[in-house]
Amino acid sequence: MGKPKIKPEIKTEKVPALASKWNVVVLNDPINLTGYVVMVFMNVLRIQRPLARKYMLQVHEEGRATVWTGERERAEMLALELQQWHLNALLEKDG
Repeated sequence: MGKPKIKPEIKTEKVPALASKWNVVVLNDPINLTGYVVMVFMNVLRIQRPLARKYMLQVHEEGRATVWTGERERAEMLALELQQWHLNALLEKDG
């Protein structure tokens, strides 16, 4: 009898999947004034007035706007901060 063939041990590494992106979505509400929403967007999202106004108009006219997309941890922080300013913000998985 011949020697049994020994298979070499092959180690494979799993490549971590790219972290999925998350959207911070602001929904329209009947309470907050448009100027207040613009001010909140400027302060929380650190964006200039024209972009903040664009997001505010989208929320007002379409009922919602995606105001930020990125890593989940940062998205959660932004959504929470927007909520603390009394905006109706939530997270949605991008894509």
